[in-house]
Amino acid sequence: MTAPLRLGTRGSALAMAQSGQIAEALTAATGRPVELVEVVTAGDRSNAPVHRLGVGVFVSALRDALAARTIDFAVHSYKDLPTAADGGLHIAAVPARQDPRDALVARGGRTLAELPPGATIGTGALRRIAQLHALGLQLEVTPIRGNVDTRLARVLGPDADLDAVVLARAGLARLGRLDVITESLDPMLMLPAPAQGALAVECRADDQDLVELLAVLDHAPSRAAVTAERAFLATLEAGCSAPVAAYAELAEGETGDEIYLRGAVISPDGTRDLRLSRTGTPADAAEIGKALAAELLDLGADSILGHEGHTGPGTQQFGSTE
Repeated sequence: MTAPLRLGTRGSALAMAQSGQIAEALTAATGRPVELVEVVTAGDRSNAPVHRLGVGVFVSALRDALAARTIDFAVHSYKDLPTAADGGLHIAAVPARQDPRDALVARGGRTLAELPPGATIGTGALRRIAQLHALGLQLEVTPIRGNVDTRLARVLGPDADLDAVVLARAGLARLGRLDVITESLDPMLMLPAPAQGALAVECRADDQDLVELLAVLDHAPSRAAVTAERAFLATLEAGCSAPVAAYAELAEGETGDEIYLRGAVISPDGTRDLRLSRTGTPADAAEIGKALAAELLDLGADSILGHEGHTGPGTQQFGSTE
């Protein structure tokens, strides 16, 4: 019998769920058995706020395991990956992306607009905190972290101490918890993080047989969208304290498919909110992202990034906030 492929994954319920789904999809498509191998990351061992944990805190241990050949491939939440490339590794597949929107879970089934002034709302992402402030709803925004169940308990549990939390809709979908969502937030109100809802299936670049095998999971429209968003992020050279958002959609244009990319840089207090959009072809996804970032920099986005800690290319860390 063919030995099972070893799929490295973090041990959280969400990571195990999404890795299990990838394992099942790969086996269904190729017949190759897959076993999950749990890898503990630095982010899993820390209770510090996500934006203070450092670069690649949720992925470095998985990449070390790949390099040590104790696993054959890994599944990451794509937004956790630094934008700087690792020459020895290869993103062999970007599977079909889940809905990238943010989701509100509120007491009493409320929507964002129905929360009263002074309502307490929790989130671990500076990008979300900044956009909530920018809406001017007079909400009390509280930084929180923890796994999905821990954050939901802050609203829905017997010891609930918050009126609402904001999480990625994709994570709730992968855990089968869409029923708790009281509102899926329109990107016009809350623009997602670059690559939110997308997974990255990574293996060693020199394992050509596995690169070819994993390619069966790749979804070209999702890869193009994520490529545009992450090129936008990389060009901004955004640090972990700079709330940056981007969302690319593919739609049919007059001469074929087009990418419509929206991007934003927002100060943490919400007082400065720069947003632009750009269109182009999927083949030019990276160039679209770079060009949109350049336009925002011309408008002064660099002053927001610089004020909040401009740390150089490839050093952003959004954290595992799915």
